[in-house]
Amino acid sequence: MYQWLKAVCMVTGLLSVVQAQAGVVVGGTRVVYDAGRKEASISVSNPDSRPFLIQSWIDNERDKDTARVPFIITPPLFRLDAQQENVLRIVRAGGNLPTDRESVFWLNIKSIPSSDKNAVNQLLISINTRIKLFYRPQNLAGNAGDAYKTLNFSRQGGQLTARNPTPFYVSLASVSVSGQDIKYPGMIAPRGTLSWPLPAGARGNVSWRAINEFGGISAPASAPL
Repeated sequence: MYQWLKAVCMVTGLLSVVQAQAGVVVGGTRVVYDAGRKEASISVSNPDSRPFLIQSWIDNERDKDTARVPFIITPPLFRLDAQQENVLRIVRAGGNLPTDRESVFWLNIKSIPSSDKNAVNQLLISINTRIKLFYRPQNLAGNAGDAYKTLNFSRQGGQLTARNPTPFYVSLASVSVSGQDIKYPGMIAPRGTLSWPLPAGARGNVSWRAINEFGGISAPASAPL
């Protein structure tokens, strides 16, 4: 009797430059769509010995946002044979996006393995990799790579609050106060704020690192609290 088990695993925000997912390799942990270019792209390769079906689509940042996504991705569905590579191309398709700050979306790349007709028992695992897609308008003030250095931190009661004065998103890799780490540092929106509970007894300097647009970790920054 044939037994089939299908599982879907959601993978988000990995900090390596290249992600390996059940044989399929996605060539990045984020995509930046520069408004001055006609498209953005990301590679998908298959170093495995079996083919995969690759399905891709783009979601709004918030799951409850049902507005039409202003991008199309091609090809949305294709077979990726063993030892082959393909490129996903993302194109702007209308929409009214802010021109004074970045916008963010989710790029989904699902890899569906092929089955073996001769196998009696199979474990088929479809993996959906979600990475951030940043839309960057032209002529924004400042430099995206330096945005994390301009964060302003303040203490309000038992809360640590960070303010981002720039038009760029800042994805934090780590935040600590006097060597005590903040759990789940998260991402700060352009000209937005983010707060966390302060560790008990935490005083002194706050230190932080950010994830750059290539998926790497920045040099540390620090400021007195």
